[in-house]
Amino acid sequence: MLKTMSHLKTWFFAVMALLISTQAFADTTIDKTQPYQMMTQVAEVAFERLKSEQDNIHQDPELLKVIVEEELMPYVNAQYAALKLLGPNLKGADRKDVRVFIDSFRKYLVSSYAQVLTQYSDQTIEFGPEPKIKADSRITSIKVDIIDSPRPNIKLEFKLRKDKKSGEWKAFDMVAEGISLLSSKQSEWNTKIRQEGILQVADELEKLAAQPIRFESNK
Repeated sequence: MLKTMSHLKTWFFAVMALLISTQAFADTTIDKTQPYQMMTQVAEVAFERLKSEQDNIHQDPELLKVIVEEELMPYVNAQYAALKLLGPNLKGADRKDVRVFIDSFRKYLVSSYAQVLTQYSDQTIEFGPEPKIKADSRITSIKVDIIDSPRPNIKLEFKLRKDKKSGEWKAFDMVAEGISLLSSKQSEWNTKIRQEGILQVADELEKLAAQPIRFESNK
């Protein structure tokens, strides 16, 4: 069975910290056409949401999946990420199988992000300088440091892609200390997809996504 990405927990937490927003802060308008401002805004409200929801979350950890689905996924381009993961396996693949994989991968992301959120403990972030984006650019990156004292800072770079029609940006990859999350998972899954097929891997992702969210103390 596929690994649960435990060695990438810190990366996933970083995504959550940076990309969650909440309707509880209804007066905050998130402009998706401005990637840097978007990420700084959602980061500002993210920790307040987590702090205010802690009691409910500890009573019902599955609430984290709801939070991720409603508040994180609008800022993540799960379809684009899934297609990049499939890479050369897309050639000759049945379009229905690809659609199943995309849906399963999205559910897997929701569950993975929710599980990582159980590690929340007042981490903070610092953004790098705002990148200069050319008018015709469709890819940009934003650098941040995750401050998690007394451990060393974690340097990350988030990759975002612009939608041609809407002009909105969404995250699709993350680079930590020079290692791309997408590239690492593509290397891990490519052989399995080639040998067992897209649907088999999608089925494993579905099973992983269905696992209940638990705090470490409850395991």
